[in-house]
Amino acid sequence: MTSFHPETVAGEAPPADSVHPRDSRTDTPTSVSRLNDTIRGFIERWGSVWVEGEITSFNRRGGNVFGRLKDLNTESTVAFRIWSSTLARLPKDFQVGDHVVACVKADYFPRTGDFSFAISAMRHVGLGEQLERLERLRVQLRSEGLFHPVRKKKLPFLPHCIGLITGENSDAEKDVHRNAELRWPRVNFRTKYAAVQGDRCVPETLAALKALDADPEVDVIIIARGGGDPQTLLGFSDERLLRAVAAASTPVVSAIGHENDRPLLDEVADLRASTPTDAAKRVVPDVAEQRALVAQLRARLTGRLTQRVLHDIAQLEQIRSRPSLRTPHAMLTSRAQELWMLSNRGRDIVDRRLEGEQRRTRELSASLRALSPLATLARGYAIAQVEGGAIVRDASQAPAGTGLTITVARGSLTARSEGEIDETPAAPLDGEASGDGVSVGPA
Repeated sequence: MTSFHPETVAGEAPPADSVHPRDSRTDTPTSVSRLNDTIRGFIERWGSVWVEGEITSFNRRGGNVFGRLKDLNTESTVAFRIWSSTLARLPKDFQVGDHVVACVKADYFPRTGDFSFAISAMRHVGLGEQLERLERLRVQLRSEGLFHPVRKKKLPFLPHCIGLITGENSDAEKDVHRNAELRWPRVNFRTKYAAVQGDRCVPETLAALKALDADPEVDVIIIARGGGDPQTLLGFSDERLLRAVAAASTPVVSAIGHENDRPLLDEVADLRASTPTDAAKRVVPDVAEQRALVAQLRARLTGRLTQRVLHDIAQLEQIRSRPSLRTPHAMLTSRAQELWMLSNRGRDIVDRRLEGEQRRTRELSASLRALSPLATLARGYAIAQVEGGAIVRDASQAPAGTGLTITVARGSLTARSEGEIDETPAAPLDGEASGDGVSVGPA
């Protein structure tokens, strides 16, 4: 079935290929291709069905047959085709007007929209009632889940012993043995012979299945016979056999008939093989293929390991070639020289910084001393303070009897004012102003 991957554009109608037929509308139609592909997908799920009718057209063209099959009671007809490969296995006496039952599978051609049925088996009427019973049994077993893939057991990769149920000295037995031994020469078989048609078919096959299923050495069981018409294959659609196969603890492979011979055993078995030869190929692995696979895996493993070792060796050599590992003492020597230079440089910077700060400290000290009142006091001046700490700047601040504290260059002393002296004050000495709180004359 075609896969559609639409690329929609916002604000625009979706492409026709992106619209499923069930979602189509007037403004969002689906495409013819999408419609035909949807029809084909729906039809393909029908599978094969048995149908009864009358041949109204039977035309041979290029080795194939194209015809029509009409309902027995109404005017309904369907088109059918029989490919040359199928026609070679059918009776040669089919003609217009024959009453037949046919196994058909619907086919629909999306490119042209044509519908027809491909016939895989066709028989003259006579099996109608039996086919009806088989169809009812098929529906019942399907509803019970006996056909469901979930319940089917997985075959072992390499069975140690294969149980084979087949006719004695049959071509099916030879085909299974020959093809299995070609693929795996040391394969072991445990064969139980049973009638593969007639009244003895079901009981003998049931007994053989029970014996092989109870054998702990048997890993898988193959039920095989050659092709045949539906009448001869009825034993392999018997309900007793089908339920026994479904209940078996050992995986069972159905290898009944050719590709288009489909007894119900094919549906119940854990694996369906189209022929006995196909069963041998599906059950036993090919020793040559396995040896080639082992050789391939060993070569891949050897290549991966070699690549990993070479990669690790290259990485190790790269690490060893680094200077830190090749000549570690050279690295220490260069670092020691660099450390010595940085240490000397730091020491010089610190010394210069200390020397500059000491010089600045001396300059600031000299400036401080020059601005300090102590320098003035050291030249013989004094500071007079009344009680409370106020500095005497005017003689009227210290009338007679006022207690004074006189601060000189070294220490302080107390005195008592005799009052203001009435005389013209002398000019300030040494250029000192009298307004700085210092006495007008040397102490």
